[in-house]
Amino acid sequence: MEKSFSESYKQAGVDVTAGYQSVELMKEAVKSTYTEGVISDLGGFGGLYALNTQKIKEPILVSGTDGVGTKLKLAFLMDKHDTIGQDCVAMCVNDIVCCGAKPLFFLDYMALGKNIPEVVATIVKGVAEGCKMAGCSLVGGETAEMPGFYKQGEYDLAGFSVGVVDKEKMINSETIEVGDQVIGIASSGVHSNGFSLVRKIFDINEENIKENREELGMSLGEALLTPTKIYVKAILALLEKVQVKGISHITGGGFYENMPRMLKEDVSLKIQKDSYPILPIFKLIQREGNIPERDMYNTFNMGIGMAVIVKKEEAQKATEILEAQGEKAYVIGEVIKGKKEIEII
Repeated sequence: MEKSFSESYKQAGVDVTAGYQSVELMKEAVKSTYTEGVISDLGGFGGLYALNTQKIKEPILVSGTDGVGTKLKLAFLMDKHDTIGQDCVAMCVNDIVCCGAKPLFFLDYMALGKNIPEVVATIVKGVAEGCKMAGCSLVGGETAEMPGFYKQGEYDLAGFSVGVVDKEKMINSETIEVGDQVIGIASSGVHSNGFSLVRKIFDINEENIKENREELGMSLGEALLTPTKIYVKAILALLEKVQVKGISHITGGGFYENMPRMLKEDVSLKIQKDSYPILPIFKLIQREGNIPERDMYNTFNMGIGMAVIVKKEEAQKATEILEAQGEKAYVIGEVIKGKKEIEII
């Protein structure tokens, strides 16, 4: 690698040596995520993972991919890149755990205008931290320097994860019955959805993003860049002790789009909006943007990042298990007869 250098390519805006530098800076963080299944090292053409199926009767692989979206614009303005990687991991692993799957490994993809090794390494360290939170390995990734396509100082970040679940333990909505309870698990903030609307509401720029907001106890930028919670370990702990009938990751589309996705066709959900505390950031967004309440619940997570359905008699036990895992959990609603819809009262 030391002899790999192209002056002509560098003059075109791509410095291959910066890429090697980035890898060296991130190596330790990446290796810290390795679990026993990883059988390859950083720098190969593919990430290798040995799937142990000894305790799984019928393994089903579950995959998910996503990006961070326009939340990245705030990271650029704040010049803060250490948590955005956690957002990327969260958006993928929180989805696949909705099937009851344990995430096994993760890969990231970063495209940028200019490779600044320290910034790239900081971003990937955030990815690695997210992987450790999810209990999965960061087995590879790609950094693409694309001058003329992305502005200098800007980048895009996306990821891909694979998990596994025993077929007999997959979450099955067919077991859902009228009277079952909905448990909401608190979010850390806006997470990684709705930022095009957020940026429009606040007309965010380099100055106002750093202004302290009394109702938030921090600057607007700090509140909005709070990383997406990773719920994997809490959900897996819950699955061991309670019959979970449905799981929903509350992302883009908020309550109205995501909660019905965990239902079967002949039931709906009734959600009590006063059953849990709504975070100050959502009240600020609604007030400053003059956003109708329904649009808020149809865009943002409104303080609930994940929802699960359990039997009524197991609701209390479920909240206790989740709280023992460090989460804030609330009974926020119930299953009613219907046509796969949601009612918020």
